[in-house]
Amino acid sequence: MAKRNAKIVRQENLQSYLQEIPFATDEELAKHFACSIQTIRMDRLELKIPEVRERLKAIASENYSKVRSLNNNEFVGQLISLELGVKAVSVLEVVESMVSERSKVCRGHHIFAQANVLTMTLIDADMVLTGTARVKYKRPVFLGEKMVATATWARTKSNKHLVKVVTTVGGEEVFIGKFIVVSIANNGGLLKGETK
Repeated sequence: MAKRNAKIVRQENLQSYLQEIPFATDEELAKHFACSIQTIRMDRLELKIPEVRERLKAIASENYSKVRSLNNNEFVGQLISLELGVKAVSVLEVVESMVSERSKVCRGHHIFAQANVLTMTLIDADMVLTGTARVKYKRPVFLGEKMVATATWARTKSNKHLVKVVTTVGGEEVFIGKFIVVSIANNGGLLKGETK
């Protein structure tokens, strides 16, 4: 009976945890709940919770429909959360094609691209371009690590928007960027209703 109760509690906790952190892998969940990966897989099957890739695809497709400034194929990473003009979050796993052959360290332009694209998704406009960026790489990111980038809107002046992006791996900051992005009308001018 106690074993059954422990399973019920674990499954309830698993569902709550995945609502907060939907991109957790089975390995990470097993570590968090101090059980085997097989136990997590069985729990997911019983609860009809898809594996991490499927969860991310479902969440991302919901969020992509809100974005005006980019097409789905222009994203870098999976867009897992978007509140236009407030906050956006994406996840990007470092794969073989992103790292240098010898060191297995992720090349900086991939980290920057994830952050830069995320700033554009945050702005509710048809066209958004990067004006300036101040960035700081805090530590190398390695093959297999999962980067979670969070973009937060700071302020807007005319058609210029200040956005801060913090990228973490396992809760540790690896990149910080401050971007000024500019919303531009399709004819190259300011967007409707904006003044110089």
